Amino acid sequence: MKSAKDWAKIYANEKWQQENYYVGDDLGAQCKIGLTTINLWSPVADEVTVNFFKDGNPDTRPYWTSPMRRDKRGVWRWSLPENMHGTYYDFTLVIDGEKHFAVDPYAKSVGVNGKRGLLIDMSLVRPDGWSEDIAPARTNETVIDEIHLKEFSYDPAGGFPENERGKYLALTHADTVLNGAGQTPTGLNYLKSIGITHVQLMPIYDYGSVNELDKDQHEFNWGYDPVNYNAPEGSYSSDASDGMARVKELRAAIMGLHRAGFRVIMDVVYNHTYNLDNGLQNTMPYYYYRTTPDGYLSNGSGCGNDIASERSMVQKYIVDSVLYWTRMYHMDGFRFDLMGLITVDTMNEIRRRLDNKYGRGEKLVYGEPWTAGQTTLMLDKPLADKSNMGLLDDGIGIFEDDTRDSIKGSAGDTGGLGFVNGADGIEWKIQNSVKAWRNDGSPFKSPACVINYVSAHDNQTLWDKLTATTPDEDTRRRQYRLSVGIYLTCQGRPFMLSGESFYRTKGGNGNSHDAPIEINELRWEDAANKGCEDLANFYRGLIALRQQLPGLCDKGGFAHTRIGNQWSQPGAVGFMVDNTDDEQPSLWKFLTIVYNRKNEPFEFELAEGEWQVLATSADTYLWRHPETVSGQYELGPIDFVILGQK
Repeated sequence: MKSAKDWAKIYANEKWQQENYYVGDDLGAQCKIGLTTINLWSPVADEVTVNFFKDGNPDTRPYWTSPMRRDKRGVWRWSLPENMHGTYYDFTLVIDGEKHFAVDPYAKSVGVNGKRGLLIDMSLVRPDGWSEDIAPARTNETVIDEIHLKEFSYDPAGGFPENERGKYLALTHADTVLNGAGQTPTGLNYLKSIGITHVQLMPIYDYGSVNELDKDQHEFNWGYDPVNYNAPEGSYSSDASDGMARVKELRAAIMGLHRAGFRVIMDVVYNHTYNLDNGLQNTMPYYYYRTTPDGYLSNGSGCGNDIASERSMVQKYIVDSVLYWTRMYHMDGFRFDLMGLITVDTMNEIRRRLDNKYGRGEKLVYGEPWTAGQTTLMLDKPLADKSNMGLLDDGIGIFEDDTRDSIKGSAGDTGGLGFVNGADGIEWKIQNSVKAWRNDGSPFKSPACVINYVSAHDNQTLWDKLTATTPDEDTRRRQYRLSVGIYLTCQGRPFMLSGESFYRTKGGNGNSHDAPIEINELRWEDAANKGCEDLANFYRGLIALRQQLPGLCDKGGFAHTRIGNQWSQPGAVGFMVDNTDDEQPSLWKFLTIVYNRKNEPFEFELAEGEWQVLATSADTYLWRHPETVSGQYELGPIDFVILGQK
């Protein structure tokens, strides 16, 4: 039996690579009227048999088995002149004298807990109206809200139908209100009221950390544990034993999001898998994974294994998967988990293929430009981490952790301070954040490359982070608003964690990936508290104002030149913005923006002429009926101001 080290030597052979690279787009199973085809790439297999089952229960036996035919470039083929839609299947492979049982790596849907693939005619599992589904028109600014499907809709107070709480179908309701009555919006209704334009769905492909047969639905995980990359997760469907239900209901959810006015971004994890018991490993031992020279699995993901995207057929698999989700589920963008483990070539190819198919920049692409540890590359190719930003297409964005940490302190240090909660000498970082870090020698090509945020599913929520550094609650609330005021007035794309707009807390838990749902769920009654309603209104006004400010929304390569007259002193930062734009006219030609983190008023000199006060921490709707000021302006303690000049 070959070891991982032995397999690595085989795969490293250039002749082997050339002979077994397959360019076709027909891998996986296809069902249509009068024909079913199944194609599997496994050049190392000596025999392959396809097994057919009546259901997706992993304990049942096949009712029929049939050998597959070996074709060129390592592809095994099977076909039948009938539509086998609704039949489950898997493979038995003989590799190096051993039997392997495998799910199809390209399976479009699966049975319970992902152990068996489903032959599915996608044209037969469409919700009503699917063929007319389109994304809403793009707005001047992209404002992204990150949601976990179960967290978002599990709370009974959210007003979702009881049998749809924590399910795909919860996202088909755009008019939910608190406790099903009254005026306080919840769910998508709430996000729309805030001004969100894009919803980022945390993993909704088939993952392994939750038992899909959990009857009480109490099991919880974020889902960064991929098993079947092209099949929807079953625990979010109304019937996990029905492989068609998860497909139809996810499509209905996406259509519901589109109809409610949101574009949809899919969180994808092409950097590791839940474990090695999956279709990738069982059809091609150690081909899809990085190994060390000693034959151990590389672990730059911190999850036990790393996907080898530098290998040609692994890159093809990832690109094929992204295009599949875009085509079959109408996804409007992709967020890449630990993108720093994926090669630059792979990310650029994804960007190129999406642009060629849908138009330049129509689909958003961004990710985490870091790893969780050191990885072992199988080929000498650069990775899509922050150090290689200059090699990435300028249509690929990253989460800008420097902006996040500059505002509120290091995410990795609970007690660490940022600008708003007292760090000294980092005003220059706030100035750089404003310009999306576009300085001389900067690897960032435009603000389109920068995702600005102060909270995400990882690490502590903004409220919990500030709680750890600021004991006084009143001061903390002002720091909270100043934090949001800064990142929503920086060039780049704004991003937030769902619930951020009502002081979301997880009780200080900075890694709640498998914590009880009671820790993770959005508590919708919090949104009705007076203080939280005021905060939500703060977000609404500021986002609505930003949509009118082309100087902040500009994603062009020279957008940073709009920022001028930057100045700072201990605890205060200010700058002006050229807000003129022929294509997106605004009421104000110039902006002045100042941040004051000091717990005392701060007075500064305005540029010549009259200025209108558009927003402060206390009121982000001042732009509706602005006060005119000139000369000196006094900014309140722990406050910010946006002023406009016509």
